[in-house]
Amino acid sequence: MLAKHVLAIALIGGFLWLGWWQVSRATAGNALSWAYAFEWPVFAAFVGFLWYREIRDALVSPAALASPAAQAAPADEVAAPALPPVLGTKAPKIGSGFRRPVLVPRQAMAGAGQAVPDPALDEYNDYLAWLNANPGAKASEYPGRRA
Repeated sequence: MLAKHVLAIALIGGFLWLGWWQVSRATAGNALSWAYAFEWPVFAAFVGFLWYREIRDALVSPAALASPAAQAAPADEVAAPALPPVLGTKAPKIGSGFRRPVLVPRQAMAGAGQAVPDPALDEYNDYLAWLNANPGAKASEYPGRRA
């Protein structure tokens, strides 16, 4: 964590120094340097913004992210059902990137009208339900995430 702070301070300082250097070049007669003189401070501000977000996210506890409504759902509300899988495909693994659909042979089907249990699809639906219940949370904060 300390390395992030050192890197942010070094980048902000370096970008501001580069901006000042471009101002000195621009006043010496290099007209193109005026554009860079404004560009480097923008880079420094962007790093400062990212640094602020990292600090803010580190200070917020995971318990504060969960709203009281997400912790206890009212009894009269029913959770929305998960969408059924498309026939002939399997759900993608979380974090695995794009996978081509895999054909499932008819012999593997449990029977007419019955869904074949798919643990990867169940895990993905749990993940989507958690994201829906915690709208302000990041995907990296998912408690069931694999390391």
